[in-house]
Amino acid sequence: MDDRRKAWVPHPEHGFVLGEIVDISSDTITVQPFGSQHKQPIEACYDRVYPAEDDDNKDVDDNCALMYLNEATLLNNIRLRYGRDQIYTYVANILIAVNPYHKLSDCYSVDTIRKYKARSIGTLPPHAFAIADKAYRDMRCFKESQSIIVSGESGAGKTESTKYILRFLTENWGSHAGPIEERILQANPLLEAFGNAKTVRNNNSSRFGKFVEIHFSGKGIIEGGYISHYLLEKSRICVQNRDERNYHIFYQMCAGAPLRMREQLRLGSPDQFHYLNRGCTQYFSCAASERALVARQKSREYLRKGSLKDPVLDDTRDFGVTDKALMDLGFRDDERLNIYAVVAGVLHLGNISFVENEQSSKGGSLVSNTGENALSLTATIFGLERDELQEALTARVMQSKGGVKGTVIKVPLKVYEAANGRDALAKTIYSRLFDFIVSKINDCIPLKASANYIGVLDIAGFEYFPVNSFEQFCINYCNEKLQQFFNERILKDEQDLYEREGLGLRQVGYVDNQDCIDLIEAKAVGIFDLLDEESKLPRPDPLHFTASVHQKYSNHFRLSVPRKSKLRQHREITDEEGFLVRHFAGAVCYQTNQFIEKNNDALHSSLAMLLGESKNAFLRSLFAVANETKVMKGKLTFISIGNKFKTQLQSLMDKLRSTGTSFIRCIKPNLNMVDHRFEGEQILSQLQCSGMASVLDLMQQGYPSRTQFSELYDMYKRYMPPKLVRLDPRLFCKALFKALGLDENDFRFGNTRVFFRPGKFAEFDEIMKSDPENLAHLIQRVEKWLLQSRWKKAQYGALSVIKLRNKIRWRRQQLIIVQKNVRGHLARMKHRPKVLGIRKINTIKSQLGNCARIIAQLKSEKEASSKEVSDLERQIDATVRKIKTTNMTKDEIEKAYAVLLRAQDQQMAALSKRLDQQKIMEERERLKKIEEERERERERKLAEERRKKQEEEERKERAEMEVKRKEAEELARKQEEQDRKMAMVLQEQLAKEKAATEERQHQLEQERRDHELAMRLAQESGGVVEALDTSQLQRREKARSVLDAAAGKKYDLTKWKYAELRDTINTSCDMELLDACREEFHRRLKVYHEWKSKNKKAAAPAEQRAPQAVVEAAQQQQERPKLQRLQRPLDKARENVQHRFFRLPFVAQPDQNKEPHQAEKKKGWWYAHFDGQWIARQMEQYPDKPAVLLIAGKDDMQMCELSLEVTKLTCRRGAEILPREFEEEWRKCDGGVYVRPVNKSK
Repeated sequence: MDDRRKAWVPHPEHGFVLGEIVDISSDTITVQPFGSQHKQPIEACYDRVYPAEDDDNKDVDDNCALMYLNEATLLNNIRLRYGRDQIYTYVANILIAVNPYHKLSDCYSVDTIRKYKARSIGTLPPHAFAIADKAYRDMRCFKESQSIIVSGESGAGKTESTKYILRFLTENWGSHAGPIEERILQANPLLEAFGNAKTVRNNNSSRFGKFVEIHFSGKGIIEGGYISHYLLEKSRICVQNRDERNYHIFYQMCAGAPLRMREQLRLGSPDQFHYLNRGCTQYFSCAASERALVARQKSREYLRKGSLKDPVLDDTRDFGVTDKALMDLGFRDDERLNIYAVVAGVLHLGNISFVENEQSSKGGSLVSNTGENALSLTATIFGLERDELQEALTARVMQSKGGVKGTVIKVPLKVYEAANGRDALAKTIYSRLFDFIVSKINDCIPLKASANYIGVLDIAGFEYFPVNSFEQFCINYCNEKLQQFFNERILKDEQDLYEREGLGLRQVGYVDNQDCIDLIEAKAVGIFDLLDEESKLPRPDPLHFTASVHQKYSNHFRLSVPRKSKLRQHREITDEEGFLVRHFAGAVCYQTNQFIEKNNDALHSSLAMLLGESKNAFLRSLFAVANETKVMKGKLTFISIGNKFKTQLQSLMDKLRSTGTSFIRCIKPNLNMVDHRFEGEQILSQLQCSGMASVLDLMQQGYPSRTQFSELYDMYKRYMPPKLVRLDPRLFCKALFKALGLDENDFRFGNTRVFFRPGKFAEFDEIMKSDPENLAHLIQRVEKWLLQSRWKKAQYGALSVIKLRNKIRWRRQQLIIVQKNVRGHLARMKHRPKVLGIRKINTIKSQLGNCARIIAQLKSEKEASSKEVSDLERQIDATVRKIKTTNMTKDEIEKAYAVLLRAQDQQMAALSKRLDQQKIMEERERLKKIEEERERERERKLAEERRKKQEEEERKERAEMEVKRKEAEELARKQEEQDRKMAMVLQEQLAKEKAATEERQHQLEQERRDHELAMRLAQESGGVVEALDTSQLQRREKARSVLDAAAGKKYDLTKWKYAELRDTINTSCDMELLDACREEFHRRLKVYHEWKSKNKKAAAPAEQRAPQAVVEAAQQQQERPKLQRLQRPLDKARENVQHRFFRLPFVAQPDQNKEPHQAEKKKGWWYAHFDGQWIARQMEQYPDKPAVLLIAGKDDMQMCELSLEVTKLTCRRGAEILPREFEEEWRKCDGGVYVRPVNKSK
């Protein structure tokens, strides 16, 4: 089957597996995977099967360098490189980084940093350092700030990548900034300690987002920095999942704080604290750290299971790193102690428990006996009175509406209300502490002046858990916005630019998630605003909020009820308890019971005022803003976290849109976070969700690097001599590229910009280097090229003039020759009868010598005979003179000739009688020869008449063919006009059907992503996933079967194999079955060739099996709507003519093995023999190589698969030829005799 072509086919475990194509149908391809573990062939639709590289083990730095650009080759390339510990791969200028989960030797050393400085992308292996260097050079070149967006799932390595980028920038351009460089780097471990935590998917997961700005001076030296942070996950402070931990700082203090500090702050093992013991209480430790831990620092879980292992984390060691970072960043000793005290105070605050107050008639709660000690410790650490803290935790102060100031009312709190207030206080304290640390870091990195900056965005990746709450909702909303920004910047804006610049590239489709974003953030009707409205009610209810969301978006595709989740665990959630949102990465089910509580960032007034009056100056400074919170008419001012985050995110997006952007897509190779395990299916899902499939499609034809003509011209202008300044910017750019020797296939000129192909960043960077030496050097090369170009033009002009002069002289000589020949021809035509007549008469005169010889032999009447001969000779001479001197006609000359000939014959006859018998025999022999000559002349004339008759018949046949062609052309024109009129009527209906089809495809793709996400979640949680419904995926096949039945087809051949169809065509005698098989056979060929064309090699021309004119006619035929063609009356004349022959000029594509400047297109002739509607023989003739002969049934894959009606050959002037002409050419090329199938002869 197509020479056992290799292809990638989808696989539920590995993503794609390699195999060979064994069968094709109209809608699917059957592939037999290689290897003994795959015994059964896999059948998949055309859209999910991709051709494979010739070399299975070939890996490249940039995926754009692959011959086939598709999801399968991308995944395979990443797999091969990951197996060699090459975790970085490019897709044009986008970096894919796979988390190795182990240390890579010498990958991030100082020498490596120096090696990547000022090096273009593509000159060294892929690396995060290369992206950082590109951002720096773009900032310097374009005078524009840059952003590097590091995205990916939790555990994909975003935080580590961010640290490496910051280290690269500060190491190369921060050494002159003194302590600024160290402070920027020291900010990372400090932020990780207070903002990172262990989750089920990542040991060092960032539970907040940050945008780190590195500001540079006009000279490119680091001047300072600034950190913006977003959405700290405050709920983690109070509760974690069983296998997760709280923020690292809590465990660092328990494990690594000095003994005196632990005793002073009363710190023990993690399981002694309520805010830690419900999650994982193990430490991250190495062997040395384990030996340093004492028994009272170890939790029961730690003693039972041992420590957690991670190549980066060590709680005991990391406390020292955190403390050093605080000192390096300028925190005073008292500030550091206060920070540790606040952290310890949060832990002790969580140990305060409550019981019902049975003695009070108003109900309420009291601090339990077990919580008394924690209450005292918390009050001491926070600088509060014990009783005041207890009263603030168990009662809430409200103000009535009466009077000017109203009456202060103290409302007792129930046990769960007191616990919620305690947790809210802990979250607020820790959140404000985190804000203080970030603010202090920014103060320690002074920013006096800034020309531009490079920002690195590290924010929590897309999250999905068995239980998803408000934090996951906000994080996933943020990722929706970032994915939309990626789509806009890489796909939408890129293609709009190509269109404006007139590059004429094919549009690449992608999934627009704007509807999901509107669902969340739309003004007044979005989920965020609906949540805020519910929170403002006197008694907000999560059930009422969820019901209002479902009611508002009952028919929205992106929102559904939990029972439609693919995970069985989520289907147990009622409609009032949650909702399901179909995100770009898959469907996530959110439980809304805590949405209202988590969305309110305000504290009870009693707690806020209490902390604002604390004796602890440090804590009081954290709550300086709290005193401004107003308590009015019994209500507390509502502060919406969702609205605040939405505003922050919009500000971030505006900042990103105002900068140049680079992307790093981090990939998580497996769910268990172990090294050297590559789980293909879940990696493929990450690549698809990140939009890399669409990027591959765009990069196959795109130009990722570009610059304006004017910018490039202005950059070089001040170094140009006056004679170059006069050049037009576009002309200067052309001269510059020619001077550099760039291949014209590597760049493209637009209307205002020049664009570079992927993989040509080195050439682009060489042009865009703005250092004076490089610019001056390039100007010299431009001058040299212009001088050489002008000298070559002068040489060419001189040679052209010389050539023209020689040509004129040659033409003059040839004209003389032509004139001479024409004049001679006219003279010959005029005197031809006389010349021929004289020549024939001279022939008679020459024969008189024979008479003289005969007379010499005569013995009697010799003188009389001589006198008669002399008289005849004088008569001949007189006739010749008469012909020369008079205007005798041809007939008169013929008559004179006849008279002389008759006289000569008579004389010769008379003389002959006197010869002996021997002379008589010789004369008879001569007459016999003359008769034979006349017979040959007669036969020649008969042959000439037959040839003229045959030419006349062929002329009449060609005339009939031309008449038929005109009739077919007129019929086609009328039909096209009719179709055009009907198309105008059906255009709206077709547009609706197309939109419905696209929407259905998007929904099916969303269903697939939802299923993949549910499968990954089920692997982690042990849940059960509902099987994917493939009935809709088979809809295309069923629909085609229905159409075939409606068309009255007798045979259903959709289940037949390709080989069975071909064998039936070659052997069957059943006319109906044969026609059905041929139609189905060529339909499959057509779909298969479309698949090959769609997945052709990068930068390779489309495979040609017919002249371009035939292909274009077929495409136009396909673009026209199918307006009930089955009901069109058949052309009987065309139906009766079974065999038709055609010839067209054919231009083959250049040889791909040659260099572009060496390859040239081959011109020749394309011959086709159609047996009915389908091609039977095909021939391609070239002047410089053997002809290519193809026969149906053997060479179908290389032959034209289009029907005669679709090709429009019958309407093309001069295309049809006679059978004799085709057969002559076929035999010249050693073609065999064509044998009709058995059924065709009947």
